[in-house]
Amino acid sequence: MATAVAILATFGVAAPAPAEPGEDAGGLATLRQRLDQATLGYQAAKVRLANSRQRQAKLTVQLTTIEADVKARAAVVGELAGVAYRGGRAGVVMALLDSDSPDALLDRVAALDAVAANQNEKVRGLLAARARARRTQAAVATEIVQQRRQVQIMAARKKQAEAALVAAGRDGSASNGPGGGGAASARPAPRNPDGSFPDESCRLDDPTTGGCITPRALHALRQAQAAGFRRYVSCFAAQRDGFGGVATGGDRDYGNRLANYFVRNADRLGVAYVIWFQQIWLPSSGWRRYTRGSGDPASEHQNHVHLSVF
Repeated sequence: MATAVAILATFGVAAPAPAEPGEDAGGLATLRQRLDQATLGYQAAKVRLANSRQRQAKLTVQLTTIEADVKARAAVVGELAGVAYRGGRAGVVMALLDSDSPDALLDRVAALDAVAANQNEKVRGLLAARARARRTQAAVATEIVQQRRQVQIMAARKKQAEAALVAAGRDGSASNGPGGGGAASARPAPRNPDGSFPDESCRLDDPTTGGCITPRALHALRQAQAAGFRRYVSCFAAQRDGFGGVATGGDRDYGNRLANYFVRNADRLGVAYVIWFQQIWLPSSGWRRYTRGSGDPASEHQNHVHLSVF
């Protein structure tokens, strides 16, 4: 009995995600949509926080460099001023330049004046740059505090949505999960320049059904196929000739490996959650028991792997 995969992509979709046979479209599908949205918000908040921390680190390095440059240039100006104060201008020139002719002396005096003026100008510029960097660093520090709060808020919402989805499955106890799957090997899905996933709608033709699929869901499908998972795959998945009975033997092993393939490539593919054989995998809590209680293989996900991507 062949095992297949159901790929549901609810990222950016206003209506509830489509339900599989035996599921309550107005209940469980809505909970799944809530989880998708909460996970997306949490992921976006983490990306913004990470980017701000990177900016802060770069500003710290920049400020350290400016401080060192200000100190070095100020020391040069201070040395010139100190010598001039102690020996007088002519004495300074004679002592420092040791000129052997009046013309050479005048040339070197002019050069010395230019050097001093240049150093003074650069010190002033560096002081202004330091002030700007410190202001920006303070603003970024405030930004990070605010974004940490937002991450906490979105994490709480995500946790609530996960708990609601697991509760709807009637069993939330921890599970060891299926075995197999190998290491992360999928080609990462495209991301925005800031590291977040772009908004996507169901706009591409599903190659296995008459419906549509998001670009990220299609990418996950293609990557799974490239990894050797080539059995029949569709939005409402079933074995080769439709939904069948409980997967056993090699079919269950295939489902185990496929489910874990998506888990181990979750970050690369933008996986929100995976459901397989009365178990659900969530990024924050791992595998947990998940049963709809109706007893049929489809609603219990015993004949297909359910994948949801952002």
